[in-house]
Order: sequence, then C-alpha cells, then structure tokens
Amino acid sequence: MRTRLRRAVVTAVALFTAGTALPASAAQSAQSPQSSRQDHPSHGRLSATIRYTEYGIPHIVAKDYASLGFGTGWAQAADQVCTLADGFVTVRGERSRFFGPDAQADSLSSAAKNLSSDQYFGGVRAAGTVERLLAEPAPRGPSRQSKDVMRGFAAGYNAWLRQNRITDPACRGAAWVRPVTALDVAARGFALAVLGGQGRAVDGITAARPPGTAAAAPVRPDARDTARAARELFASDSAGMGSNAVAFRGTTTANGRGLLLGNPHYPWQGGRRFWQAQQTIPGELNVSGAALLGTPTVSIGHTAHVAWSHTVATGVPLNLHQLTLDPSDPTVHLVDGRPERMTRRSVTVAVQDGPPVTRTQWWTRYGPVVTSLGASLPLPWTRTTAYALNDPNAANLRASDTALGFARARTTADVLGSLRRTQGIPWVNTVAADSGGHTLFTQSQVLPRITDDLARRCSTPLGQVTYPASGVAILDGSRGDCALGSDPDAVQPGVFGPAKMPTLVDAPYAENSNDSAWLANADRPLTGYERVFGTIGTQRSLRTRGAIEDVAAMVQKGGLTVRDLQAQQFANRAPAGDLAAADAAKACAALPSGKATGSDGTVVDVGGACEVLAGWDRALDTGSRGALLFDRMWRKIPASQLWKVPFSAADPVRTPNTLNTDTPAFTTALADTVAELRAAGIPLDSRLGEHQFVVRNGQRLPVSGGTESLGVWNKIEPVWDPAGGGYTEVTTGSSYLQAVGWDGGRCPVARTLLTYSQSSNPNSPHFSDQTRLFSGERWVTSRFCEKDILSSPALRIVRVRER
Repeated sequence: MRTRLRRAVVTAVALFTAGTALPASAAQSAQSPQSSRQDHPSHGRLSATIRYTEYGIPHIVAKDYASLGFGTGWAQAADQVCTLADGFVTVRGERSRFFGPDAQADSLSSAAKNLSSDQYFGGVRAAGTVERLLAEPAPRGPSRQSKDVMRGFAAGYNAWLRQNRITDPACRGAAWVRPVTALDVAARGFALAVLGGQGRAVDGITAARPPGTAAAAPVRPDARDTARAARELFASDSAGMGSNAVAFRGTTTANGRGLLLGNPHYPWQGGRRFWQAQQTIPGELNVSGAALLGTPTVSIGHTAHVAWSHTVATGVPLNLHQLTLDPSDPTVHLVDGRPERMTRRSVTVAVQDGPPVTRTQWWTRYGPVVTSLGASLPLPWTRTTAYALNDPNAANLRASDTALGFARARTTADVLGSLRRTQGIPWVNTVAADSGGHTLFTQSQVLPRITDDLARRCSTPLGQVTYPASGVAILDGSRGDCALGSDPDAVQPGVFGPAKMPTLVDAPYAENSNDSAWLANADRPLTGYERVFGTIGTQRSLRTRGAIEDVAAMVQKGGLTVRDLQAQQFANRAPAGDLAAADAAKACAALPSGKATGSDGTVVDVGGACEVLAGWDRALDTGSRGALLFDRMWRKIPASQLWKVPFSAADPVRTPNTLNTDTPAFTTALADTVAELRAAGIPLDSRLGEHQFVVRNGQRLPVSGGTESLGVWNKIEPVWDPAGGGYTEVTTGSSYLQAVGWDGGRCPVARTLLTYSQSSNPNSPHFSDQTRLFSGERWVTSRFCEKDILSSPALRIVRVRER
C-alpha cells in the first residue's frame, strides 16, 4: 500500500513537472534545468518539490524527513522571512543588539523589553539547555526523524536566503536576517514549549536579585491578593491565545463518519502566527494543516482519515517552590536542613549604541529564582525566603514527535497513541474525529506532577490559598519529601503520565472552548482529575456556554455535514446578547426622561439607544445594527455586577443569567457608551462592519465576530481606535480554521481558511487574499489528493535543493 502510494505520488509529480512550463514568477525560485539528479536527489543533498495551489498554499513532497524539513523551511521563508528572522534574533538573545534594549520584546515570551528577553534566551543558550535536550535519547528526547526535520528546516531557510531577494520592507537589507542552524530551530521550539512556564516569568527570572545585608524587614506577599492575581493570570478569558474545537461522532452525522471543526484563536501578528501547508513523504506520511511559524511540523490539521485541532488548556504548566534561606547567605537555601548553594548564571548582552550589559540569574534544583509572575503577582526575595519556578516543559523538546505521530495517524486512537507515546504537548488540549465515526477529547499535556494530596501535605501558607484558587502550587522547598515524584508511564520525571490525563472517547460530541475538561460533553462530564488540570463544577465562560448550546442543538438536529460546521463558524451568535439585550433595552426605555449619568457625572440622553438595543439581531455579523453599541456597553459593566441569578453547578450551561439592570453599573455603562460613540461620530445604529474592520493595502475589510466576553464562537479581539473609525485592527482571534469530514471516497472533505493570509509581506499576492475571504465569510476548498492538487488552475511547481 505505502509502496504504491510512494510510486503514484512521485510519478505524478515527475510527469506533471516534466510537462508543465513554470510561470515567470515561479521560474525565479525554481532550480533549472531539471535533471535526473534533482528528480532523485543523491549525494546527501536535500531537495523537495513544492506545488503551490490557490492562495499560495504549498504542497511539499520529499523523499525523507530531512528533505521534508528543507522544503518546509524554504516555503516558510518565502512567505514569512522577516517574522522568522525576528524570532531567530529572539532565541539567540540578540534583540538588544539590533533593536535596542528598551524596545518591546516579541511574542515568543512575556518579556516586557528586549533586554530581559535577551538575558533569558541568552542564558538558555549559554547553559546549553537545548543541546542537552537534543542529546537525550528518545522518547525522552526528540527522535531522529524530529531532529532531521529541524536540520532540514534550517537548511531550507538558509537556501532560500542565499537564492532569493527579500522584498518585504520589514527586513529588506537588515543585518539581523542571517542564516540559522538546527540549534536555532530547536531553540524556537523550546521557546514555544515554555510559553506557559518560564516564558511567562522572564521578567521575574531576569530581575531576581538577592537582598543586600541592609535589606528591609521581610515583606510577605498578601495571600488573598496573590491568589486573585494568580487566578487572573491563568484565567482562560484573559489569555493571549485561546480556541474552540468540536468533534462529532458518526451517530450525529449524515453518513456515519466523523466531523471536526477547529477554530484556534491565535495572534494575527508576530511569531505565533500559523502558516498553512501540506507535507508528504510518499508511503510514510501525508498531512495537511497549519504549523506555527518557525516549526517544521503541522500543528493542527488532517490526514486522509483523521482530523484534529487544539485548544489552549487550563492545566497550569508550572509550580513554585518556596525556599527557606540560610540566615547568613540569601543565595543558599536549605533542603532537609542541609545547605544548597544556588547556581549563578551570568549573561552578557550586546546592546545597540551602548556597552554590553551583564546580569546574573540564580538557579536551584527546582529551577530559576523568580521574583514575580507578571506585574500583578510579586514574589519578593527576602533574607529568609525566595521562590523558585519549576517548568517541566523546559525539559520537553518532543512536540515535533507528537506532530509527526499525528501526521501518520489514521484514527483517533492513533492520535491518542502518539500523545501517550511522545508526551510532547505543553499547553493545549486535543480534539479529534476520524472517518470511522470516532471522537476524542484529551487534556494530554506536560504538567508538573502536583497531586491534590501533595498540595495538601506540602503547600506553604501562601500555596494553601493559591492552589485551590488558581491551580498554582507553592510547595515547601525545604522538604525533600515534597518532591514531585514520578508516574511509571511518564517519559520524564516529575510529570503526570498518560493514565492521569482527562480523556473522553467516542462521545456524540467533544467540545472545548478553553475551559477545563469538565464539560467537554455536558451529558458526560469528566471528573476525578487533579486541581492542576483545571476546575470541576465551577462557572464556565460565556463562550463555553454558547458553544455547548450550539453543538448540543446540532447533535439534536442530526444529519450533520461539513456545511453545518461552516455555518457554525460564522453563525456569529452572541450569547451575551441572547441573555441580556432585551433586559437592557427594557431598562433603557424605563429611564426617566431617557437620560442616564455617566462615570464623569455628565447626564447623557440615551433614549436613542433603547430602540437600537431592542432591534439588534443578537448577532455579530458585519451587517448587524446595534452590535457595536452592545459590545461597547458590555465591556464597561464589571463582571461581578452582571447577573441577578448566580451560577449553579447543577445548571452550568444556563447560569448565571438575568442582567442586573438595578445596579448603577448598568446605567453608567450605557451613558458612557452613548457618549463615547457620539464623540467618535459613530451612529448608535451603525452596521458592525462599518466600524469593525482591518485595513490591507489601503482597503477596508469588514470583520465579523467579537470579543471573549460576548461568548461568540468566532472570537476576535479588535483594537479600539475611535479616531480611526472604531475597531481598526485585530490582535488575536480566529486564525487557522478547518472544517473536515469524509464521504467514503479516498479524499477528505475539507474546507480551510487562514484568516490573516499566508504572508505578512505587503508586496506578496498572499498578504491579504484569505483575509478578504474571511471578511466575506468564504472558505478555501482543500486540495489534499493528487488529482485535486494537479488540477488546480493556480498550480505552480517549484523544485528546491541545496546548491
């Protein structure tokens, strides 16, 4: 079977290439003339064939893993060379050298400024962290195939740089665009792995300084404030990334086969964008989907028989150890009464227009000393106490192996098998469906092995508050019996094994919208997992509640097809509107003289808003009138004052409810919103798309959807600029969309959409083409099988190889 596939694909590519003249644009990048050695590379040279179809989507065919990485690195560089180069500057610790120390750092960590980013990543490089992980034998370390695709990616990126001219003004002629190594590619994977752990605490790691001898009296963090800050820091509704995904079992579909709708919410700019491609090694793997920039494997996608998506999980991928310090030396901590000296990690950073800056980090058996987790969660280092951060994903370079396992999968069982075998997922859930009609939800992620029993036995007084509130464990680092221990089925010590992961198999639907695993299916709730994975029996977000209502209704209807998935993506129903708009309109109409007082004391005539709220269609379509008014008002009402009926664990999808129009917060928000829109010259009954848009090459593209708190499936987080006409850009939101099913034929039935398009180069024809589709709520028909690829009217073939 695999031999026949290999021969069929290679023959089709060779015949088509031999008989097709390349357009001039392709000829610039293609290697010519074509020779038998290029058709059948030898002598250790890497090569690949890239077939481009509509919207610049590359279909990469290679003979082995290294060549697959080569073609992927080449094609990513062609679309995103500036964004990729910027990220490689980050993981080399060179941002201050090229961009200055005080400029804002990029999206590969939480660092506020370049200097702290460089101190952290420069420290990772100086300590040889990534090299050690690469040297670990599989399965604890990356496999040979995984290392080959990394090596090939670096070679492909470098080959593109050597053989092409950069046209993107963001980095054209820039000294910081340089060749990379396989270590750079692996370091970028490391940065993504620790985003939820060390990457979240970069400023706190690099700013940690031992107290001087004349230090003030110890300052203990306030337990209540720390718990609140930790809860907010790890709350799904405040996360920079999120997602929806749903899988439907064959019993709910029109043909007994599964369906999968993926809707990840990721940044629209910078190094955490997706990039779309198909990767094929004939007879070995064939996968189509999206990779995070700088990674050589498909993150979210489908094969011929199974499809999957990811959602950011509620599991807390870090914990803290509270250190008891030697009274005579704050850089020595005690474990079972014995002193252990911290390790100094001095890092020197080259700085643009200034002398190098050298700073010292302090590391312990648990990880780095950290003095904060975000600006709102201080962890002061005193003469008696310090805090060390444990991030198990700092020992995890296995995500590529997990992805390669998915790329070879035929069933949801294969997907689960890859997760259990490689254990490489750092901070996401997995939702999958297959052509056999099976579904899967699993929170299989690398988490510190914090059992509820360990937290009870070993939490410090501060941890006794933070753990139940947020899942952030703060353990007594002075006790050896408070070590995390190991599960027998875990590939690395100190993490949970696969048997402990919340998993739901073959439910009629499996859905997640960034809440915990509890209600992946409201009729089959998951329980029994440890608090570090997430909560059980707690209030769900409006997006989760709306999603469960929608998918449960779809199951009730039955006979589902890919078209139903497409309709769900752009239904744009606002659950907040369904719950509150009528009450808001009624309370507005009851205001004496139609007036309300704003937060600044100004009396505002709000009478015109009442009919607009009453007439709103409760949707966030570009043509919806009243959506913008409700959106701006909704954002101004404190969440704690929204509802009259509180949450009930017995009715988690329908509670809380009933807008609390009796509170002054409602009328104040209404007055402030009316005043705000009038000051911006925006009519109260404007169509949403007139004031929610992005601008690409001078053209306004209306955007549907809305913010997290409205509960809409099609989530976007736009930037409010009243002087510019309203919401004028999107920071995060719907990104790589896929609706996948099967009809019994050899090819999956798939529709995709990369909302921000393949390239961030404004000179590329693929800078905004899919963004225009997103604006019009239109999809791309996936070309997965050879007959579909070769029949594309936009087909362009490029042969790439090392010179």
